Amino acid sequence: MITVLSGGVGAARLLRALSDAHDPVDITAIVNVGDDLVLHGLTICPDLDTITYTLAGLNNDELGWGLNGETWRVMDELAALGGEAWFRLGDRDLATHLYRTQRLHEGATKTQVTAELAQRHGVRVTILPVTDDPLSTEFVTDEGRLSFQEYFVRRHHDVVVRSLAFVGADQARPTEEVTAALRKATRLVIAPSNPLISVDPILRVPGVRAALRARSHDVVAISPIIRGAAVKGPADRLLRELGHDSTALGVVDLYEGLVGTWIIDEADAELADDIRARGPRVVVTTTVMADPDDAARLASAVLA
Repeated sequence: MITVLSGGVGAARLLRALSDAHDPVDITAIVNVGDDLVLHGLTICPDLDTITYTLAGLNNDELGWGLNGETWRVMDELAALGGEAWFRLGDRDLATHLYRTQRLHEGATKTQVTAELAQRHGVRVTILPVTDDPLSTEFVTDEGRLSFQEYFVRRHHDVVVRSLAFVGADQARPTEEVTAALRKATRLVIAPSNPLISVDPILRVPGVRAALRARSHDVVAISPIIRGAAVKGPADRLLRELGHDSTALGVVDLYEGLVGTWIIDEADAELADDIRARGPRVVVTTTVMADPDDAARLASAVLA
């Protein structure tokens, strides 16, 4: 049984590679909900949807988010009317958010709705929001606090971040399904997701960090930083702005005490001895999953 702490695109690609190499029924993704939002009255869960769409083979590779074959008539009409159209929702994607919002209004939990959507799309990996309680990541900047999507989408992450706030994390509870997935897994994996805004919101939910720390020898983590840069997104810049080392070694230090085995990219092989000196085991292989063969190599390293 494999349980993967997951953010968005990087985690989705890893989960796809793992499910190609291993029975997907034995894989569970515990997913960040800190970037969820309510917009136009709809509950939108970007990381949950990216993982679901990717595992269903429906993801839009050109954009890196949303569904393939998408059209934009609703957003174009909304913009023409002067409405809030900065967060682009495709016409097909809207159906997901309409369905989720309907089911939540009917009393279903986010966990239940996620399972229903996965089943509709034929996804056999178990996808779990880390909590059904409210949790939101906010960015403290010189311009004030920005929500996750205001920072990431509306401002294209172009403002300096002074600190992060995880609103509601202390009061949130991991679901029973999440607690069971952490307890029963024979291998726990931290995906190559942004450590500060994709993985840390998961670890902030009470009980999750302690569960990993208690079983650190079973935890495998993949560095999302290669040669000081993020494969995608602002992880490297956020690390620097918040006083961390923007290298694979800096990410190792962020997860101190939680990880028994680190997987780093071949481009960072010279850091292996420094990481081993901190205690964890180290595996050096490709960590970029753009090529299917490379993705398979990484999945093999995680499973080995």
